[in-house]
Amino acid sequence: MICLLCERHDAMGGYLCPGCTKATIVRLELLPRLYEGLAAFLQPGAPARGGRVSTTVDARMPVAELPLTMRGPGGMVGVTEDWLSAVHQDRRMTEPARAGTHEQRLGRAVAGLLANMPWIVMTWPAAGAFAEEIREAANSARSVISPTDPAEVGKRIGACPAVDSSGVICGAILRHRPGETVIICTWCGCSFPPATWPGLKVFIDEDARHENSHELEEPWRSAS
Repeated sequence: MICLLCERHDAMGGYLCPGCTKATIVRLELLPRLYEGLAAFLQPGAPARGGRVSTTVDARMPVAELPLTMRGPGGMVGVTEDWLSAVHQDRRMTEPARAGTHEQRLGRAVAGLLANMPWIVMTWPAAGAFAEEIREAANSARSVISPTDPAEVGKRIGACPAVDSSGVICGAILRHRPGETVIICTWCGCSFPPATWPGLKVFIDEDARHENSHELEEPWRSAS
């Protein structure tokens, strides 16, 4: 099956591959902290990372529009609650209540989505759209709180080949950043020193070729 988020072949047969599943879980877990962090940027011209401040002298809104929108009813709270409601409807479960402060509602919605992730990943055809919207919400908040220097993102190496005790491949994306002497998987913590890089590249390239050949075979199979 093809992952509905990254469109790579998923040998596990889910709607999301292991890497995208882990990334979605991390983003969900971060949303409450990102929501809290956006409060410091409600005032227009609030300093971003590094203490930079706006030098605009034109008339401005009393609050910054993007952080306000993301912290409002239709922002993170609405996105997570709507997706949780969709999960409950498709699973024929009682609709979750929407009560309390925005912080409390966001926390409950995130907890509910995390609890349903196994079902979402393996059973729900809407998993790709869900994961994409959660990614957009998290990335939008991060762009306000901590704008990223492109050099800090690092070069994309490929999927982490580490295997856990149950035999499942990690699959999280490895990146090599300038100045780093060891590549470390931010998900499973596995490290790859320079001596392993040639073998790591061969493994990742071979895995990519296998996935590409599989995707090329699919149209032929469907037409037969």
